[in-house]
Amino acid sequence: MGHESHYHSKKDRIFVRGIQGQYSLKEELDRLRAIPRVFKGEEIKFNDGPQAFSKHYIEPEDGVTQTFHIHLEEYGPGGKSQKHGHVNEAAFYILDGKGYEIHDGIRYDWEAGDIAVVHNNCVHQHFNADAHKPARALVIKTKPMYMFMNMLFQKQVEPRPIEPTAEGVGFKAREEGEK
Repeated sequence: MGHESHYHSKKDRIFVRGIQGQYSLKEELDRLRAIPRVFKGEEIKFNDGPQAFSKHYIEPEDGVTQTFHIHLEEYGPGGKSQKHGHVNEAAFYILDGKGYEIHDGIRYDWEAGDIAVVHNNCVHQHFNADAHKPARALVIKTKPMYMFMNMLFQKQVEPRPIEPTAEGVGFKAREEGEK
């Protein structure tokens, strides 16, 4: 099972970094120009599990961006995510696999190449429909901007499963280059 991530509900999180200084923000611009613009995905590891794994590429706590949160989700064979809701929208580009979403009680099926959109204030959950193969999605959301605007609603309705599915026993999220 993966390690507990900073997204766990018991941990403090940074949603928007403070920017202080002169009105020109020269120091912040200098800092931004000095940091890398390309990050190696293979250096960022998956966390969470055992049914739903996350790899967080870009988020405010990293000091790289202020308004984006981009992460990769991998659902093990027959796996599912936590059931939750939040104010911000999210777009899931399905990289591989077949699965479905339940949004406010309605099922939406997806497969590789599709884009699943989670609308504002929607209670939802993500499911891998294949009992033998994993599914993967790249998630793009502006959650940090919503937090900055004090639109704080986020609620976990059902936590991530802590046990693997029968088919997913021993499954580990695929790191870069693995099929």
